[in-house]
Amino acid sequence: MEPVDLPLPVVRRTQAPTDVSALERDLRKRVDGEVRFDAGTRAAYSTDGSNYRQVPIGVVVPRTVEAAVEAVAVCREHGAPLLSRGGGTSLAGECCNVAVVVDWSKYCNRLLSVDPENRRCVVEPGIVLDDLNRQLAEYGLQYGPRPATHPNCTIGGMIGNNSCGSTAQAYGKVVDNLHRLEVLTYDGVRTWVGRTGDGELERLTAAEGRQAELYRGMVALRDRHAELVRERYPDIPRRVSGYNLDSLLPEHGFDVAGLLTGSESTLVTVLHAELELVPVPKHTALVVLGYEDICRAADHVPDVLRHEPAALEGVDHQLIHFQQVKHLNPDALEELPGGRAYLMVQLVADTREEVEAKARALIDAKPDDVDHTWYDDEQHVHDLWLVRESGLGATAHVPGKPDTWEGWEDSAVPVDRLGDYLRDLKRLYEDFDYGHPSVYGHFGHGCVHTRIPFDLESEQGVARMRAFVEKAADLVVSYGGSLSGEHGDGQSRGELLEKMFGPELVEGFERLKGLFDPGNRMNPGKIVLPYRLDENLRLGADHLPWEPATVFSFLHDEGKFSRAAARCVGVGKCRSLEGGVMCPSYRATREEEHSTRGRARLLFEMVNNDGDSPIGDGWRSDEVHDALDLCLACKGCKTDCPVNVDMATYKAEFLHHHYKGRLRPLAHYSMGWLPAVARVVALAPRSVNALTSVPWVARVAKALGGVAPERDVPVFAEQRFTEWWRVRGGPRGEGHRGEVVVWPDTFTDHFHPAIGRAAVEVLEAAGFRVKVPESAVCCGLTWISTGQLNVARRILGHTIDVLREELRRGIPVVGLEPSCTAVFRADAAELLPKDPDVKRLREQTRTLAELLVERAGDWEPPRVDARAVVQRHCHQYAVMGFDADREILKRAGVDADVLDAGCCGLAGNFGFEKGHYEVSMACAEAGLLPAVREADDATLVLADGFSCRTQVDQAGTGRTPLHLAEVLAAGLTGREAVPERPEAPGLRALLPWGIIGTAVGTIAVLAGVRRLCRTRPAGRFRR
Repeated sequence: MEPVDLPLPVVRRTQAPTDVSALERDLRKRVDGEVRFDAGTRAAYSTDGSNYRQVPIGVVVPRTVEAAVEAVAVCREHGAPLLSRGGGTSLAGECCNVAVVVDWSKYCNRLLSVDPENRRCVVEPGIVLDDLNRQLAEYGLQYGPRPATHPNCTIGGMIGNNSCGSTAQAYGKVVDNLHRLEVLTYDGVRTWVGRTGDGELERLTAAEGRQAELYRGMVALRDRHAELVRERYPDIPRRVSGYNLDSLLPEHGFDVAGLLTGSESTLVTVLHAELELVPVPKHTALVVLGYEDICRAADHVPDVLRHEPAALEGVDHQLIHFQQVKHLNPDALEELPGGRAYLMVQLVADTREEVEAKARALIDAKPDDVDHTWYDDEQHVHDLWLVRESGLGATAHVPGKPDTWEGWEDSAVPVDRLGDYLRDLKRLYEDFDYGHPSVYGHFGHGCVHTRIPFDLESEQGVARMRAFVEKAADLVVSYGGSLSGEHGDGQSRGELLEKMFGPELVEGFERLKGLFDPGNRMNPGKIVLPYRLDENLRLGADHLPWEPATVFSFLHDEGKFSRAAARCVGVGKCRSLEGGVMCPSYRATREEEHSTRGRARLLFEMVNNDGDSPIGDGWRSDEVHDALDLCLACKGCKTDCPVNVDMATYKAEFLHHHYKGRLRPLAHYSMGWLPAVARVVALAPRSVNALTSVPWVARVAKALGGVAPERDVPVFAEQRFTEWWRVRGGPRGEGHRGEVVVWPDTFTDHFHPAIGRAAVEVLEAAGFRVKVPESAVCCGLTWISTGQLNVARRILGHTIDVLREELRRGIPVVGLEPSCTAVFRADAAELLPKDPDVKRLREQTRTLAELLVERAGDWEPPRVDARAVVQRHCHQYAVMGFDADREILKRAGVDADVLDAGCCGLAGNFGFEKGHYEVSMACAEAGLLPAVREADDATLVLADGFSCRTQVDQAGTGRTPLHLAEVLAAGLTGREAVPERPEAPGLRALLPWGIIGTAVGTIAVLAGVRRLCRTRPAGRFRR
């Protein structure tokens, strides 16, 4: 091959400003996709999982790969910078830039073909890893690398980052698991690349045109830098920093796909990927070894590696402690062996006997002072791995601790030097007064994860962060390691690459960038000619956020809404497609703006106060309102989010201020004031039910109330639960277990009173003396969910007055409706933080199952002996938990299939509101409704939440779900568990006196409610 000139290195040059309006116009005209230059979208994409923030020019969501190709062409014609984005979880800043962002994840997410014989598949870049592996399961195959973000990371993002994860111990990085890539350069060269034989390489370099120029330039770079690459690239499995020039070496087959892997959208746009697959392990065991400290555990890694683990992870005592503080993975933590640091060793084999023999051999070889435990069942192994995969969330926003940040979170060193490296790293922490951050990670590959309590909000703090990172870089280089062992360089480490590779190789990176992207339009400022590591910070020395007054106290965020808005760390778990509850609106729409993370980004921008923030209207922001509109307020994020973002609370606070002094949506009056409306209807429920059964009347009523026309108006009970209680004559029995208050929530009292009656029957049978408030009481839920917080506080104040004597006597309050129970257990203390009786209410409120487990442990519930499909209410999942219900159902002989199907989609007022029906039903169809349809007639359907029951009932499934109380009450008498629900009467119920009574009652009750909101009268109980 004839020698050719080296490509010129890319250089910084002043770029002509982009005509944003013309760019947007042409993208809309030519691209088959969603083109978004609005403020809300730009805010949602302004950062990733890193410390950095750059507001994009706009976002393109292509419907097809060809549409993405056209988007690149438009950007080229306008000279606009470009950035491809997958799951947006990058920790080094590579997924945010002042560029046109192409988000592949919504539409370009298909598995196109599978070749089981050769173990390969072709995918579009937006496919999520877990989704891909679910589709590959039928072939007994999987994609090997598995980052902790596997539920939401995309293959395109993994390629851009050269991702690894714990399974890289067995399968290697992404670069080791690629066959070919189809790529597109900024200037329009589209081609498939991979390993290139000598003959093919000679043909390509001898040709004419831009593609030949690329290959000639790569050959020249290889020839120029081959020996330096061999000398200076660390010989470790986790060298992720820098471009993969080593892939061009003869020993690696001139692998251009390998070269471009890990280039972080700075060289090409990936259009398709042909992946190399591996068989799914048939049998797995997990051995956990316990050590006295993490450095000693690291010292033992080389010995453990002799047993050929499929994964080998290290976890220190700090990570365990933080999970205990945050109540993460409590059952799994109980399974850990003795010690203050742990190695988690996964072993795989074709048979159970083989994997057991591997585990025994490892255990027999360990030092005597090392404790251990091991499991080979799927559930225990899964639960214990969650301890390790929860690392990022567990170490962020720990109560009572300074906030921690990435910035030196994935260094890697030779495995045989890992223990000493950790000792030196810990000394470096102490030198900079950073205390004792948790260290954990992929110890089998020498990769260390950590989050450090950098002060990123003062000039001195930022300077100290920079000084630390520079010292840490010197340290890892002295150990022959890599600045990045997994997360890439981006902005965090771009300017440090010369420390690791030397100036000659960094010049080689610049020449490679100049070859593929001479105009520096592909993700500029990342890896090559990088931004400084201390610029473009989300916070920074000049960060002075707006601190608005709030109604909620935000106790876990120092009373500051700005801290709540900054809580999200971008891990993107809210973008997962299965498991847990979070985030139902994202699962229905695949929209970043309708994920918990996207909404958090908009709220952060709302209080940011930076001059370039796209959100400038504060509480009046329409962009924030629109993003929150599809939030179901399910509270799933309160538990599922690793840092406990509570978007339901943020939404309620926002709506309170957004509509202050303004007319509200009709639904806020009809459904926000539902308890008051129900009190009116209780004067003539038959007449109201008859009226709303008339189609045209129902249509008018729904239109006036802002209710979705597709919904049925719920039928009101003709006898309320509290009226039944009054007629019954109040408490009965001796109640040897003591007194309990059954809370008459609006939904039980006015719609499904049979549940209240059943609960009384069960509690009395279990030995309790039941009391029910006779005053009009409410938890304020509907006012909270619609952001009418002043009313909610007054309602709660009245409730506390009614319950005060019982609370001070320590009497438990039993909630039957999970959403109302959750108000007492969570929201009430945030709205009335200074009232000690509110604290008592929180501590004394229990679900029916919790009370029976905690205070009637020796009571044997009646045997039901049935199968059941069970839908947990989201608020119960998030606030109270479901363990007690599982226990009671088990003791009653119910074989319960507790669905892990997410939110039902109705979510209180959400699914009833006009404009929400489609999303509401999409949520239900994601898991709940298919499970109900598949259940046979003998299988019970259980749902304690009114919303969940209503969603199933109105979805045409032919099933009416039961409450736990109804199942237990039926078992007491041996009768069949059949739901008793009110039915609409005929039109004969429309008598004149009913209509007149309703009108008079409306005036009286509304006047009473107005007085209720102004005063706090004492309540009454029938004793």
